[in-house]
Order: sequence, then C-alpha cells, then structure tokens
Amino acid sequence: MGCLLLCLYLFLFHFPSFLYSSSLNFLCHHDESVALLQLKSSFTYDTMKTATWKNGTDCCSWHGVKCDTLSRHVTELDLSYEGLDGEVPPQISHLSKLTSLRLSYNYGLVWKESTLKRLVQNATNLKEMFLDYTDMSSIKINSFDLLFNHSSSLVTLSLQNTGLRGNLKKRIICLPSIQELYMSGSYIEGELPQFSCSPFLRILDFSSGDFEGPIPLSFSNLTHLTYLSLTGNYLNDSIPSSLLTLPRLTFLYLENNELSGQVPDVFCNSNKFKEIDLSENKISGKLPSSLSNLQHLIHLDLSYNSFRDQIPNVFGGMRKLHQISLTFNKLRGKIPSSLFNLSQLVKLDCSHNKLEGPIHKITGFQKLTYLSLNDNQLNETIPSSLLSLPSLVTLDLSNNHFTGLTSGISLYSLKELYLSNNKFQGNIPESIFNLTNLTTIDLSTNNFSGVVDFQHFSKLQNLDSLSLSYNGQLSLNFESNSNYTFSTLTELKLSSLGLNEFPMSSLKSSSLKYLDLSNNKLKGSLPNWLPKSMYYFGFLNLSQNLLTSINQISRNSYMLGGLDLSFNLLNGELSPSICNMSYLNFLSMAHNKLTGDRVPKSLSNCRNLQVLNLGSNKIEDHFPYWIQTLQDFKVLILRDNKFHGPIDNTKVKYPFPSLIIFDISGNNFSGPLPKGYLNFFEAMRTVAQVEENSIFQYMDTNIMNDTQQYYDSVTVETKGKKITLVKIPTIFVIIDLSRNKFEGEIPIVIGELHTLIGLNLSHNRLSGNIPQSMGNLTSLEWLDLSSNMLTGIIPSDLTYLNFLEVLDLSNNHLLGEIPQGKQFNTFSNDSYEGNSGLCGLPLSKKCGPEQQSPPSPDKLWSEEKFGFGWKPVAMGYGCGFVFGIGLGYCMFLFGKPRWLVMIFGGQPKRRVKRRTRVRMTNGSTMNQMIQMS
Repeated sequence: MGCLLLCLYLFLFHFPSFLYSSSLNFLCHHDESVALLQLKSSFTYDTMKTATWKNGTDCCSWHGVKCDTLSRHVTELDLSYEGLDGEVPPQISHLSKLTSLRLSYNYGLVWKESTLKRLVQNATNLKEMFLDYTDMSSIKINSFDLLFNHSSSLVTLSLQNTGLRGNLKKRIICLPSIQELYMSGSYIEGELPQFSCSPFLRILDFSSGDFEGPIPLSFSNLTHLTYLSLTGNYLNDSIPSSLLTLPRLTFLYLENNELSGQVPDVFCNSNKFKEIDLSENKISGKLPSSLSNLQHLIHLDLSYNSFRDQIPNVFGGMRKLHQISLTFNKLRGKIPSSLFNLSQLVKLDCSHNKLEGPIHKITGFQKLTYLSLNDNQLNETIPSSLLSLPSLVTLDLSNNHFTGLTSGISLYSLKELYLSNNKFQGNIPESIFNLTNLTTIDLSTNNFSGVVDFQHFSKLQNLDSLSLSYNGQLSLNFESNSNYTFSTLTELKLSSLGLNEFPMSSLKSSSLKYLDLSNNKLKGSLPNWLPKSMYYFGFLNLSQNLLTSINQISRNSYMLGGLDLSFNLLNGELSPSICNMSYLNFLSMAHNKLTGDRVPKSLSNCRNLQVLNLGSNKIEDHFPYWIQTLQDFKVLILRDNKFHGPIDNTKVKYPFPSLIIFDISGNNFSGPLPKGYLNFFEAMRTVAQVEENSIFQYMDTNIMNDTQQYYDSVTVETKGKKITLVKIPTIFVIIDLSRNKFEGEIPIVIGELHTLIGLNLSHNRLSGNIPQSMGNLTSLEWLDLSSNMLTGIIPSDLTYLNFLEVLDLSNNHLLGEIPQGKQFNTFSNDSYEGNSGLCGLPLSKKCGPEQQSPPSPDKLWSEEKFGFGWKPVAMGYGCGFVFGIGLGYCMFLFGKPRWLVMIFGGQPKRRVKRRTRVRMTNGSTMNQMIQMS
C-alpha cells in the first residue's frame, strides 16, 4: 500500500516537470529557427508553406521543414514551386545539418556565389540539392569547381535552367559520390567536361546547352552510367564506339546536334538499350542490320538524319518496342514486313522519306495509336488490316500515291485522318461518317467524285477541321431548309469544288474561325449568307472567285483577322468601310479591277496589320505614307498599279522597322530612291534575324489568342521571268522598285540591308556608279540593275556575294573589265549586254591597255595597310548560313530554282537556337507551292 502511494506521489508532482523538460529537448535548434525566419523575411511575400513559419513555435513542425527525430536538427528543406522572389540570404548556410535542399521552380529566387559556396562548405552532409529554375546568372561557370568539387556527400545535384553561362575553361569536374547530375538548359560554352573521381555516376543530363566539339573519350570511364542525354548542343564528329559499350547504359539521347558519320557497328551489338534517340544530326549510311540485337529496346528515334537505302527487315525480335521514328531521312524501298508485326508498338513515324510499294498485311499494331507514313511514294490500295486497327487515334497517309481502300474504315477510336494528295477515286467512303470520334478529316487534293450530302458530316459532332478542297469532280449537296450544326468546327476548307453558292446561314458553328472557299464560282456581291457572327472569324479566303462587291463584309467583320479577296472581279474604289476591321492583320485584294485615287488612310486603324497586297489593280494615288506608322507591318505589295510621285517622306522617327518585303514595282513613282526608308528597314539589316540552321517560318497571326498561319503569293520578276511564291517565308527578304521612274544615284546605305535575298531596281532612270557597299549584301541571291543609266566600273566587291546566282546589269553605261572569280565565273553574256564599254569574260571583247581591271578588294586592303589612302573594303565573304542557295541559271534550264526546291521540297534544316523543333506544314497545296507564270 505504501509503495502504491509513493508511486502516485511521484506521478502527480514530478512527472509534469519531466514532461516539460523533455519537450524542450524536442524543439528545433534556435540558430536554425532564426536562419529559417531570416530566409522567410528575404521573400517579398508569404507562401502557403512559409505562412506557417511563426516565431516562438517549433520549426520542425513548419511546412516544408523536416528534422532529425533525435537531434532535432533541420535535415530537409523543401520550398519547391512556391513562387519565391528574392535573394537567398547568407544565413541559409547555418542549416549545416541539411541532407536535402529543394528550392526548384522559384523563378525569382536569386543566388550569390558567396552564399552558395558557404552553404556547400557548411552543409557537409548534403546529399541532394535541387535548384532548378532559380537564378544563378551571377555565378561564373568556372567557379563550379570551387563550389562543388570535392563535395564528398552530394549524390544528386540538379541545376537545370538556372542561367549558368560562360565558357568552361576548367574542364575537370570532381564529385566523389555523385550519382545523378542534371544541368540541362545552361548557356555553357566550350567542350564537354571530363569527370574525375566520379565512379558512381548513373545519370548525366547536359541537354539544351551550348557545348561543342566531340563527345569526350573519357565518358567511356563512366561505367555505372545508365542514362545519358546530350540533346540540343553543337556536338560534332562521330559517335565514339567506346561510349556505346558502357555496360549499364540503357537510355541514350544525342538528338539535335551535329554528329556525323555512320552508326558504329558496336551500336547494335548489345541488347541492353531501352531508349535511343539520335535524331536531328548528320548521321548517314545504311540502317545497320544488327539493329535486331536490340531486343530490349523500347524507344528508337533516328529521325532527321541522312540514312539511306532500305529499312532492314530486322524488327522480328524487337518485341518490346513502343516507339519508332525514322522521319526525314532518305530511306527507299518497301517497308519491311517485320515492322508490321510489332504487338507493343504505340507510335510509328516513317514520314518524309522515299518509301514505295504497297503496305503489307498488318498482323501486329494492336496497341498502335499513331501512324504516320506521309510524304513517301507508297501506292496501291490501303489494306483492310490497317483500316481496322483497334487503338489507332492518328492516321496520316497524305502525300503518297494510294488509289483506294480495300474495305470500309472501321477505326472507331480514330480522331485524326489525313488522306490528302493521293490518287483516291470514286465516292467518299460512307464508313467515314460512322467514325464519331473524328476531330480532323483531310481528303483534299484527290480525285474523289460523286455527290455528297453535306448533312452527313454533321453526324461527326467532334469535328474540328474538315478539308475537301481540290477534288474537282466532287459535288456537295446542300439541302434547302437544313441546318448543318457543328458544335466544335473551327476550320472548313472547300476550295476548288466548283461551288456557285454555299448556304452559310444554315451552318451553325459558333467556333468557326477559318473558312476557305477560294477557287470556286461565287459571284456578284459578297453573299448574304455571311453570318452576323462572322467577326469571330480568324481568316476568310474568298480568292479566285467572281465577286464584284464586298459591301456585306464590313458590317459583320469587326474581329476578322485575315481576308483574301485576290483574283476576283472587284471594281470601283477600295471602300473605307473595310477599315472597320480593326483586328485585321492580313489583307490581299490583288488582281482585281480596283480603281480610284486614294488608298483609305483609315486603314491605319488596323494597328495589327502585317500584310497588305493591292498588287495588279488600277489604283491611282501617292505613296500611302500612313503605313509607316504600323510597327509590326511586314509585307507591302503595290506592284502594277498607277501610283505616282516621290516616296521619300518619312513622317515618323523609325518607319517600317519590321518590313521584309517591299514591292512597289510597275508604277509611276519618281524622284530619288527612298533613302529615308532604306535607313530604317531594321528587319532587313539584322543578320541575327535569319538564324543559322533555322527552319523557314511563315508569318503568323494571333487571332483571339489562337495562332493561324496565313499565306500570300508574291511574284518575283527577274530577267523577264516571273516566279509566283504561294507562301512567304519570313526570311524571304526582297526589295523590288523596278519599272518606275526613279532617278539619281543608288544610295550607299543599301549595302547595310544584310538580310536581302533579292534586289530589283531595273527599268528606272538611275545614274552614277554601282555602290561598292553592295559587296556587303552577302545574303543576296539575285540582283537586277538592268535598263538604267548606271556608269563606271563593276565593283570587284560583288565577287564576294557567294550566293549570287542571278545577275543582270544589262543596258546601262558600264565600262571596264568585268570582275572575275567565284560567282562571276557562272554568269553568261546576257548579264552584261547593252554595255558597250565592258570587256573581258564572258564577253568576246577583250580588254586593251586603256581598260584596266578595277583593283581587287585584297589589293585595296593592302594599299590601305601600307598608307596609300584607299578605304578598307567591307568584306562580307563567308558570313555564314543563308536560307536557300539562290536562283540560278538552273531556273531557266530545269524550271525550279534550287533555293525554292530546298524551301518547299527538300529536307529542311531543323534546329533553331534554344532547340525549337518545327514540323513542316502539310498544306493541301504543298505540291503547288511553286508556280511559274
């Protein structure tokens, strides 16, 4: 009994104090609590996690903070995705017992080098550090070894997209315990670093950087490496064989570099790989038949290379493959049967090659969701085994030679169907109308015929895009008193179908933004069927019809972004009411019968206007000066009208800063060339605007937050030949002032327009010398100065125009010896005819002693160096990449300029700086992009 009373006494009077004493031991350490509060105070505002951080409370209970259960030291700090904004304070280094630090995706979080160095030195137990998407731009990359080298505890270090930049001079990185290193998205230049004392490195990601040179042979020492990504750099040379023999390497990503040569034989001698991506390089040769050894491979991407010949029939044992991409190569022959047997395959892309023959019977593909075989030479009928795949979502067979279907289409999971530009005949298969999940149908540019009740398409309530264009024998039946309801339709293309009417008032689609009714037989005034809701449209194409008036459009088109009314019968004056379309950024009314004496000044209300084409009309006016105030204006075409008077009248400080096409040829403009404008054509000056290896990009238009690509045609005239471009790439930079009455000298400033591809000043009254500064136009592909009154010699600087393939200096008063060398050796007599004072090759007239050759640029440079007083010559030789390889005499021999073939028919360059891959647009008129007229 006494013992029981004693125990009760101790419990009542002593245990509470024991609890209190013990609770003090379970609070976090004071200095670490202070450090965390100072970290919080450096942020501009509280976040969801830091809002729980209160002075006087246990920091181990705060959100984002974890402590050791015994020592109560802070060991983990996680404030990722908190939107933190502010400089990291030095007191963070007081958290010396940290093992894990996660601050990723706080774009406004700024690091000082001293703070990061102090943290790494003090936190000697730190095992993982995730600082992705924080700001380290002030840290020098060559301080990396001072910051992290010999950090014996770090196992995982992630510094993706932190703004680290500079040239890596000290290439040795020593991280004794590192297993995972992520540094993608850096601006680090120089060769890849070599890793020493890092024997356990498993994952290495240096993608999307600025590294160059070969892959170091020292990488073959990383024997524990399982994952390697060097994507999106400037690496060159061949792939080292030793890299491919690493015993544990299973994920290899080398795409978007400049690697060349053939794939090493050892590449396929191991069955350990799971994912391989070597796309977007310069790798050539045949696909190795030893691919069959890669039996554990899941993902294979060899696209955008130069592989040639047949695809080997090696896929029979590669049963684990989920994705295969061989697009944009030079593969020929038939598709091997073993490729169609893969049961686990989800995606197959063999597009943009030269594959031919029929498609074999498909026995696999039960899980296939994406199949792209477009832009090949496949033919015959599409087998029923393909038309009944159970999981297929996207099927693209466009731009081939298919003639028909063996049976109806029963792809009930299908959402996207592309069959354009083939040789299909007969009626459109009725089975298409049972595919209720379809969002996109493109049947354009075929030989479909018969009558189709348009009501059938309204069964497809998920339809977003429908194209039936360029089926000349196809008839659409629109029933009277019928409503065609589409809840999601945004794009409708019905070009070249012989339509003389279209009951737009019966079309119920609140989302329609793109309507193409071009090349039909619509006539009279703009039809009354245009709906009152037309102001939601993005683009309306009514070109190549028989319309005579556009009164209707101005009332219902407030937010219309693009309007093409070219090649109609519009007459009278250009209505000022068209200026009510204040969101308009594309307007083409070329090739009509418009007359009158003023282009409406109120068009300046269209502040977004980028393209204006009024060419081939009968408009009489002075130059429309108000256009120069539009800052985003890119294309002005006024050719073949009756404009007149001088045009050098700049009324704003920086006129036409974005202009890339300036065509006012075939008018009656007079006075001097517009030097005032040439001084401010900023988009024509900056070589950086045409990025090396960039894919051609077309002018786009943002309508109601949607991006649409709008195309216009431009006619380029040289030496009496006309070339019509259906699409205008943004790097197609031209000036055409020909066939006017301009007089005086050619301004020297024209030599500063470095991105010019074409310059035509022919058939004017220009006098004086050809400016020596034209030798700076190193992107120039054609130059026409014919039929003027130019005098003096031909500047030898022009020989430095390495891409010049068309030159016409005929019918002037030039004299002296024709410069020799480089491109000038390719020009024939007719480039110089009508200049009686010229001599030397290619003319038969030889130069006498009195007709001395003009001094070469090298001689001028030498004389300047030794004090003869000559001005240095601006040498544009070798300035780098130019889009295309110019118009040449091959244009007249073969009918297709080589640079146009590269733009619209060849394999495109792929990489844009910062690694944006752009896919070529498969337009319905892809095969008609180059027209000679």
